[in-house]
Amino acid sequence: MSYVDEVLERVIAKNPAEPEFHQAVKEVLNSLRPVIEANEEVYRKEALLERLTEPDRQFKFRVPWVDDKGQVQVNTGYRVQFNNSIGPYKGGLRLHPSVNLGIIKFLGFEQIFKNSLTGLPIGGGKGGSDFDPKGKSDREIMAFCQSFMTELCKYIGADTDVPAGDIGTGAREIGYMFGQFKRIRGTYEGVLTGKGLTYGGSLARTEATGYGLLYFTEEMLKSNGSDIKGKTVCVSGSGNVAIYATEKAQQLGAKVVTVSDSTGWVYDPEGIDVALLKEVKEVKRARLTEYAAARPSAQYHEGRGVWTIKCDIALPCATQNELLLEDAKALVANGCMAVAEGANMPTTLEATEYLQQNKVLFAPGKAANAGGVATSALEMSQNSERLSWTFEEVDSKLKNIMVNIFHNLDDAAKRYGKEGDYVAGANIAGFEKVANAMMAQGVC
Repeated sequence: MSYVDEVLERVIAKNPAEPEFHQAVKEVLNSLRPVIEANEEVYRKEALLERLTEPDRQFKFRVPWVDDKGQVQVNTGYRVQFNNSIGPYKGGLRLHPSVNLGIIKFLGFEQIFKNSLTGLPIGGGKGGSDFDPKGKSDREIMAFCQSFMTELCKYIGADTDVPAGDIGTGAREIGYMFGQFKRIRGTYEGVLTGKGLTYGGSLARTEATGYGLLYFTEEMLKSNGSDIKGKTVCVSGSGNVAIYATEKAQQLGAKVVTVSDSTGWVYDPEGIDVALLKEVKEVKRARLTEYAAARPSAQYHEGRGVWTIKCDIALPCATQNELLLEDAKALVANGCMAVAEGANMPTTLEATEYLQQNKVLFAPGKAANAGGVATSALEMSQNSERLSWTFEEVDSKLKNIMVNIFHNLDDAAKRYGKEGDYVAGANIAGFEKVANAMMAQGVC
């Protein structure tokens, strides 16, 4: 049995009932086979893959808080510190009812390679809770965030582990968490990113993941003899990533015709009105039915269906495993030329393989959506220097990082005879840097 197969078998046996984590490890290790086979003797002796797939440490803790009726509620909090061979642990905090240890481990494992690809000195980690911010008052969210940080603050720090936002964790939640960290630890440090501009946040951080996704997609198309201008784009989701991906796509001359949320989706053949979308989602925190009600050209549909619309480019920006094999078949049948992941692992393995087999340009999330964590690392730099850069400075650095990520993974794929396979290229480019650092630091 090959070293890769041995490790995959061990990971599945050791981590039962964690399908998302299994999926992430399979996707990475299978695409790394050429690299691992070329170095199998050394890697096996050093147990490199066993060390890579086992988190440095993982925390699970109780989060009690009091709701507006005076009732005590209890949620579960998690933080997985996966690998810090190239820098402090870095990764978001997801607040969503679906959160469990397996999901946090999959996200943390992916984060190792995503953070490596940015070229910045940050390791991989992730955290969160099964708390659902939807429908909660500001006071309830503050109560939860303060209780969550009361435990989490024991394990994080500017040079140790720097969490950020994710699904359900925006500027409001980060603010409450930062306040509690400062209150307990008594230090004012860049321990969280995604902070407000008045207390150490970075300009362009809100836009970064969506903008970065489009900078990457633009470069990928350009390198394959195409142009984003004039293309029709389908976007899923209507959160931070989806909103700013839509905004940047339309600034670059494309037309975005769909967005979605957890209950339904909108098709707007005239192009999504970004200002209206921001009003509905960021200000009112309402459902997309309100977008459709205010926009005569928009059609609202319940359930799933974004990927049935004819488009040139598909940008899944909602959540993991949202783009299924049947969706991939619909995209191919409708002539889609490129899929770039704005969310973390939104495309199933079967759908990814189908898209690649049918010559669709496919950009994995660990590369295409790295703009958010890259800008978080830029926020860390600004905090360390006690400086604040302009929007244009941060945006320019972001674009350079995303363009470099594309060319690094493109070169890595070519070196191992996998030209055009950007999944393999991203995993190889991210892995090589981490593996070299791990080997240089001895058995730790």
